[in-house]
Amino acid sequence: VGFGTLRQDDIAIRIELQGLIVRAIPLDENLIRLLTPDSYRALRDLQESNKQAIAAVTRRTGGRTPDLWYVSFYGVEPDVHFSPMELVITSSGRDFRALEVLPLSSGFGEQRLTQRETQSAIYLFDEAIDLDQPLSVAFQSVRNDDWETILTRVERERALVRARASRPSDH
Repeated sequence: VGFGTLRQDDIAIRIELQGLIVRAIPLDENLIRLLTPDSYRALRDLQESNKQAIAAVTRRTGGRTPDLWYVSFYGVEPDVHFSPMELVITSSGRDFRALEVLPLSSGFGEQRLTQRETQSAIYLFDEAIDLDQPLSVAFQSVRNDDWETILTRVERERALVRARASRPSDH
């Protein structure tokens, strides 16, 4: 941690629909460690502040730790409706729907956005999503398959972080 230079947008999967932009970021520790220290801390804090709710879902699903994703919905036009449960991740030939959605913003449950408003949540998925393989994220009828491109960026950053971390410090 602390050697990454990626921004959240570098690892986010974006889906643009009529009046709405959906952004999904996997909250996998091996991935978010590659972010700038501020971005890493922000995403860790989101997980930490929802630790009890996440633990409750873990107990309910037989003790398997769910995959966490940070998902935000941004209104491009006034009064846009969105249905949070329509987000589907396809990984290794399987479709995954959220086991649970933990709202992070107060108006999330209303499922509407004003122009330039963002509503966000932590999505909990079955832990079988493989972030080291190509995957796709779909919302309503729009699918994004950019993960393969993001993976290339992530692998390059992993190598750079290892190089930065192994250098002796100047202090």
